Amino acid sequence: MTEHPAGYLFAYFTSATEADGEQVRFALSAGRNPLEWKALNGGRPVLHSSVGEQGVRDPFLLRAAGLPRETARFYLLATDLCIARRNPATAWEDCIREGSRSIVIWESTDLVSWAGPRLVKVAPPDAGNAWAPEAAYDAASGTYLLYWASTLQPRSADPAARAYHRIFCSNTTDFRTFTPARVWIDRGWSVIDSTVVEADGHFYRFSKDELSADSSSPDAKFITAERSNSLDSAHYSVIATGIGKNGLVHGEGPIIIRGPGPDSWFLFIDEFGLRRYTAFTCDSLASATWTPVAAVMPPGASHGSMLALTAEEYTQLERLADR
Repeated sequence: MTEHPAGYLFAYFTSATEADGEQVRFALSAGRNPLEWKALNGGRPVLHSSVGEQGVRDPFLLRAAGLPRETARFYLLATDLCIARRNPATAWEDCIREGSRSIVIWESTDLVSWAGPRLVKVAPPDAGNAWAPEAAYDAASGTYLLYWASTLQPRSADPAARAYHRIFCSNTTDFRTFTPARVWIDRGWSVIDSTVVEADGHFYRFSKDELSADSSSPDAKFITAERSNSLDSAHYSVIATGIGKNGLVHGEGPIIIRGPGPDSWFLFIDEFGLRRYTAFTCDSLASATWTPVAAVMPPGASHGSMLALTAEEYTQLERLADR
């Protein structure tokens, strides 16, 4: 349901420096306007992780496709990670080398009551982590394509070999059993935070480029957009690089949603460590030009996702707004 949304639900986390920051929070859009948000549940977490590292980041909302074995109508996937519980001096290096290879999953029939959390191991044995899991339904295979970022340690003794993030993927029909992980994006340097949307017979993929930002790679630390006719293709065509340079210092955690208008798209990019989520718009996903627009986001909202809602779903969630 994306053609005529009554509103949008935003799932996000805040910060490891805040109490309960690495848990799932929800916000609801101001009607059909995805540029203005009100935090639900008084801004407090709606979901807490009691499994794995007992903290979650990068929550991703997904409407179920209605496959025969499914009982859920919605899934929420998240990174199994709690930076606050780690040594501050080495936290990021530690979780990349020896972090969780699992993701955290909740299921719901109404977006209000959630079953879970449960932990599912998806990354291969030589991976150091499993970050920012997302999924998209692939009608061609009748499965969901789950994808996430993992760092692999070098298998070669060559001193020039180094660890870097690749985007891995796997297939599932029920988010309980998964095919073996395989590489989906490998550019020879770190790429993280991929997100995909289907439109006009194409799949559009947005990812963060993690090259070091210097004069030789001016589009690093921003977003790359690509397109393919097949979701799980290993060969997407580049549409644009450096998306966000016209308004941000750097950016990650892209969220792409169709707006309420007939030719309206919004891209939200997390300017991590600074303003957090900021918004851009264009009238076609095939465009290389995204224009910054003003948005009122929940305080501290970090890497998350947005889900288009029916009128009934929007009304149900409004009841949480004043708690």
